[in-house]
Amino acid sequence: MHHHTIAPVVIDRREGPYGEVALRRHGELLQIIANGCFLMDTSDGRSERLLIDAALDALDDQPEPSVLIGGLGVGFSLAHAAADRRWGRIAVVEREQAIIDWHNDGPLSAISGAALTDPRTRILHTDLVEYVSNSSDTYDALCLDIDNGPDWTVTEDNNSLYSPAGLAACQARLKPGGVLAVWSAQPSSAFDFALRNAGFQSVRTEEIPVARGVPDVVHLGVRAA
Repeated sequence: MHHHTIAPVVIDRREGPYGEVALRRHGELLQIIANGCFLMDTSDGRSERLLIDAALDALDDQPEPSVLIGGLGVGFSLAHAAADRRWGRIAVVEREQAIIDWHNDGPLSAISGAALTDPRTRILHTDLVEYVSNSSDTYDALCLDIDNGPDWTVTEDNNSLYSPAGLAACQARLKPGGVLAVWSAQPSSAFDFALRNAGFQSVRTEEIPVARGVPDVVHLGVRAA
């Protein structure tokens, strides 16, 4: 039976502070839908893993670096970070309680179960924009995957993250020499420019090969040491 002939089944649907979030099963895939807009599914995870690896590579063999992952999603980034013994502290900011629940004792625990029991892992139930603006915690890497990219945000509030003030806040959450890695569904020269403008160094874009269409990318910038 082909995937496209199977209608997706909604497993859970909730109204949250940012609108509706739903978890659907489509054949073998689990999908997260926010306000009717497809966010992500469990099909591949390659780009979510590259987001973590690209940040680690940019840190040049630093011992036990700490990482803040923005967005729990389906859990690929968290699972990948926790599977790598080189990472130290791993924090994940997720603003949707529903998504946290689907990981804790729902269908997504198949992906993140081991990572959630890892003593290095902490889940922070809060809004990422608020957290980077108000927290005093610092990390060696910030890996952000809360939108389809800087040019295509899930909610209006998220736009501020990619603004000069938002990037300054990200920089303040990074230790000297720390890395900001931002996932995007397409390259954004405007965002590269914004990173340079915000004082990030070694700004570059890493492409994630895809079978067809425009490649996903990870935008990288380093805080001055």
